[in-house]
Amino acid sequence: MQVIKRNTQIRFCLVVLALSLLLVLQFGSVVTTAIMIRGTAKEPSRYQYPFQNPNRPIEERVENILSLMTLDEKIACLGTNPSVPRLGIKGSGHVEGIHGLAQGGPAKWGRPKTIPTTTFPQGIGLGETWDPDILRQAGAIEGYEARYIFQSSKYHQGGIVIRSPNADLGRDPRWGRTEECYGEDPYFNGTMVVAFVKGLQGNDKTYWQAAALMKHFLANSNENDRDKTSSDFDERLFREYYSVPFRMGVVEGGSRAFMASYNEMNGVPMTINPVLENVARKEWGQDGIICTDAGAMRNLVTSQKYSPDFDHAAASSVKAGIGQFLDKYPDAVRGALKRGLLTETEIDEALKGNFRVMIRLGLLDPPSMVPYSNIGSEPEDPWLTEKHKAVARLATQESLVLLKNSKNLLPLDKHAVKSIAVIGPRANEVLLDWYSGTPPYRVTPLEGIKSSVGPGVSVGFAANNDEDAAVKLARASEVAIVCVGNHPNGGNDSVWGKVSTPSEGREAVDRQSITLEQEELVKQVYQANPRTIVVLVSSFPYAINWTQDNVPAILHMVLNSQEEGNALSDVLFGDYNPAGRLVQTWPRSLEQLPPMMDYDIRHGRTYMYFKGEPLYPFGYGLSYTSFSYSNLRTSAKSLPASGSILVKVDLKNTGSRAGEEVVQLYVKHLTSSVQRPGKELKAFRRLALRPGETRTVTLELKGEQLAYWDVSRHKFVVESGLSQIMIGSSSADIKLKQPVKVVK
Repeated sequence: MQVIKRNTQIRFCLVVLALSLLLVLQFGSVVTTAIMIRGTAKEPSRYQYPFQNPNRPIEERVENILSLMTLDEKIACLGTNPSVPRLGIKGSGHVEGIHGLAQGGPAKWGRPKTIPTTTFPQGIGLGETWDPDILRQAGAIEGYEARYIFQSSKYHQGGIVIRSPNADLGRDPRWGRTEECYGEDPYFNGTMVVAFVKGLQGNDKTYWQAAALMKHFLANSNENDRDKTSSDFDERLFREYYSVPFRMGVVEGGSRAFMASYNEMNGVPMTINPVLENVARKEWGQDGIICTDAGAMRNLVTSQKYSPDFDHAAASSVKAGIGQFLDKYPDAVRGALKRGLLTETEIDEALKGNFRVMIRLGLLDPPSMVPYSNIGSEPEDPWLTEKHKAVARLATQESLVLLKNSKNLLPLDKHAVKSIAVIGPRANEVLLDWYSGTPPYRVTPLEGIKSSVGPGVSVGFAANNDEDAAVKLARASEVAIVCVGNHPNGGNDSVWGKVSTPSEGREAVDRQSITLEQEELVKQVYQANPRTIVVLVSSFPYAINWTQDNVPAILHMVLNSQEEGNALSDVLFGDYNPAGRLVQTWPRSLEQLPPMMDYDIRHGRTYMYFKGEPLYPFGYGLSYTSFSYSNLRTSAKSLPASGSILVKVDLKNTGSRAGEEVVQLYVKHLTSSVQRPGKELKAFRRLALRPGETRTVTLELKGEQLAYWDVSRHKFVVESGLSQIMIGSSSADIKLKQPVKVVK
């Protein structure tokens, strides 16, 4: 009987198995779906904790992380690296990267060792390209190299939270960190910030290649006494000027990290300013990292006298939204907790942004899901590839600005010239600034010129005019090229906060003069040889009035690029036609500027409110060819407040050389109930044309771009009325105008 019963059970099991197989064959997808649904309801066994499951919402994952952490772990994660080893969470610390990843350089950013990286022109030079696409490419290269060094078994160094771009506005040419920003115009800077952020972070819809941590929020454009001065201005300037590049970086670029600046704004230190939460978090949606600048929490006590002690300073910082300290903070945080000034719940809230960024970087997810996880396994270091070298050279070429070219002295004919004098302190060096990395190679102007002309041309060099060396060489040569300009670290790489001459500036030191001390060398060379070309290699505007009045040709290029010499020689000898444009108003003297600490730009700052005639206007730059503008028209006669119109203009290359032009669209408000700028940049485009070629340039103008901040309603408002569209090649060279009616 037991055998019969066992056989019956076996036959029953076989029947059930057969029926199950039949169901799977006929309804397999349904069964699979049911299993998947059941799997999401209950955590799969391979995940020890819910936060490890990439299918869960970010907010659930962050909440789970915080629920598992000890208080000591939370305090540790208020530093710049939110790693939790006990939970298997490896976060990323910060790296510098204003114009290329910094893993070396004068500040020795590389830890534990110096690693070479692709080095572009300083930020102000990248701005002078007026080319958002080259900014995106430079950002993409920097983000790639950061990810490569961070993940490569060869290095395992650095981080992928990058302190860049600098979204500050260069409202005054005396600012010691002018070289880091993109210029003086809020829309222009914002556009370039967006491009660089997108390049750094990449194109994937889920994960970032690197995180863009913008600097320095907000209104940080004086260095002297920056740890205790206040940048004072009204609500309209906050909304319409100072905050614009940061807002664009968050809302349009997707950045979810920034550094609060040292200064106070209207008397309240930015480290604890309510706008961190009320504007950046609640209005713009910045839900990621907000960090202090180095030592800024302690400044609340020591220099700003805003907090009675460090415990109060730490508590108020966390409550304001600071989630990462670049400071000695742990004891102060613990003291604040012990005294009841701060709660663990408030720390949790501040930490959430740190972990949101780590998740978006893919650091908590399986590498197979993260498209950037394979970076680091390449056989060749990326900074050695031709692709990265080519982008560095192109960015440097595009950054050069032709300021003067009397009698078409430039470009030089390398086949006709037989002797060249290369003179000046910037002629045979490529200087690196404090936030630079170490480039894989450097090409100086002298080296670039020699390489371009070959051994058949005599190229002499004199660094200065000691014992009449420069004058003698200039007299003996057909043409003299004088390379002058500032030292990016104020004349000394090792001494912090010191500069060698009044016109030098750097972090912690503003310029006291805009007069070029080396202009005396220019005069001496010019008197010896009228065929003199001045190359101003500088981070700042200079009042080179004598040079502009006398020397036939002037080029401006910005410091730091590994391709400095190659790009310069490309332009000097016509292999590349320059089309860079200035991004600041260059004054003739300090007398044209308001006091340094006057942050109300309406008192005479930037091209929008400048009084008098500048040496060079915003947007200025020449070419070896010429262009004509014609047939300005719009897609509609009126501009809807909540819509847009297309502005079109025909551009023709009327010269004999191929070249690039930067078409700039400004708007002037002809009717307004409030004070508005004389003109405002609203669109621009850099494009190349062959000789004789005509192209129609199309620019979009949105109604919302014409808004002003209504202080009574605390919102942006577009007024009905008449505005004027102005198309030109600089803010001072308007070619065509057309009125447009703005309607609600």
